[in-house]
Amino acid sequence: MPIIEFIDLTLKHLPIPPRPAKVDYWKKGCKRFGLRVSWSGQKSWVYQYRFRLRTHRITFGSYPEMKLAEANARAEQARIAIADGRDPAAEKYANDHAKTFADLCDEYMKRHAIPKKKTWKEDQRIIDRDLLPGWKHSAPSEITRSHVRAVVEAVYDRGAHVHANRVLALIRKMFNFAIEREWLEHNPCHQVKPPGGKERPRERVLNDEEIRQVWTAFDAEEPSVRALFKLRFLTAQRGGEVLSMRWADVDLDAGWWTIPAERAKNGLSHRVPLNPQAVTILKDLRDWQAERLPEINEGRAKKHLDAKEPSEWVFPSRWHEGKSLAWTRKATKRIRESCGVDFRPHDLRRTAASRMTSTGTPRLVLSKVLNHVEQGVTAVYDRHSYDAEKRKALTAWGRQLQHILKATKGATVVPFQARQAG
Repeated sequence: MPIIEFIDLTLKHLPIPPRPAKVDYWKKGCKRFGLRVSWSGQKSWVYQYRFRLRTHRITFGSYPEMKLAEANARAEQARIAIADGRDPAAEKYANDHAKTFADLCDEYMKRHAIPKKKTWKEDQRIIDRDLLPGWKHSAPSEITRSHVRAVVEAVYDRGAHVHANRVLALIRKMFNFAIEREWLEHNPCHQVKPPGGKERPRERVLNDEEIRQVWTAFDAEEPSVRALFKLRFLTAQRGGEVLSMRWADVDLDAGWWTIPAERAKNGLSHRVPLNPQAVTILKDLRDWQAERLPEINEGRAKKHLDAKEPSEWVFPSRWHEGKSLAWTRKATKRIRESCGVDFRPHDLRRTAASRMTSTGTPRLVLSKVLNHVEQGVTAVYDRHSYDAEKRKALTAWGRQLQHILKATKGATVVPFQARQAG
C-alpha cells in the first residue's frame, strides 16, 4: 500500500503493474484518498471509508481527464458527507441509475455539441441512428467496453469503415463529458481501437475528363442542387459554408459573398470573390426561385396553409421551414452513379485548389481563398485582406474550368499574376 505525495509529475509517471494486477497509491496525509493504477494503464481516483461498520470504496473519475484539484475537491465532498451521516457510495449509485443514456445524449447536445461544434448536426445524426436504438434506456454506467465494441463493429460491418471511427470518437467524447459532469467514473471506450484503422488524408483530385463528367451530371439535377455543386466547385469553399449561404450575404452587383464568422468553420469572417460564372449561377437560381414561389403558394392555399415568403437562404431546406439545407448525401450518390466518377463533394474543393496552384497562384493567396487559419507571428501582423489577389485567383480558375469543359485543345490559360507592391 504505497503512500506518496500527490503531485502531477509523480502521478503521471506511476509505473504500470503487470497483468492482471492493480496497485492503489494513497495520498500522504489522507490515506482514504488514492489513485488506482491497473495493468491496462487506466488510472482511477478512489476514496475508501467505513460506514456503519462496513468498508466502502467509491471511484469518481479517471486521471488525467479529472485533474488533481478536482479530485481533491471530490474527496473532500465525500469526507463531509460521511461526517454528516450520509453514504457517498449509496448517493452515487442512486445518481448514476437515475439517468439514462438518452439523458446523457440530451445533456451532451445541449451543453457541448450545439454551443461549441459547427458539426453538431452530424453528432445528432450518429446518436439517432447508431447509439440510441440500443442504448436509449440504459444507464451510462451499465454500458461496457464490449457494448461499445459491438456498436462500432456493426457500423464497420455495414461497409462504413471511416464512419465507424467517427462513431467511436463521438462515444468516447460523450463518456468523457459524462465523467466531467460526474455521471460515471470510467470511460468504457478505454483501449477500444478504431475499427477503420489509421486514417490518411484523402488526396483525390479530378482530371479533365472526370471534371467534364461530373459537371454534365450536375446539369441533369434540378436547379437548386445543380447550383449548389457548381458553386462549391467555382468558389472552392467548404460544403457547410455554401449550404448556409444567405442572400443577404451576397452582393451580385459587386461580385462578393461574405461568410460571417459564426458560420465559417475556423470562426473567421471571410470575403469570397464571385467570378462571373458564380454570379450567373446565383442570378439564375434567384430568378428560378422567384418564378417558382407563386406556384408553391398556390398549392399551399389549396391546403389552407399560409403563403410562403421568399427564403433568406440561398439553399433552403425542403423539410424544415426557415432553415437551410443540411445534407447532400442522396444528391451526391445520385450524381456519382450518373457520371460514373468516384468522387466526394470535398474533392471539388481540393481539385479547385490544385488547379489554382497549377496556374501560378501563390500558396499564401490560395490559403486566403480557402480561408485556412494561419499560425505564428506573421498571422498576427499581416492584416492585408488579399481581396484583389483572391479575385484574380478565382477568376483565373473560372476561366480554366471553362476551357476544360469546352475541351479546347491548345487553349492558353491566363496565369495568376500577383498585384505589384506599392
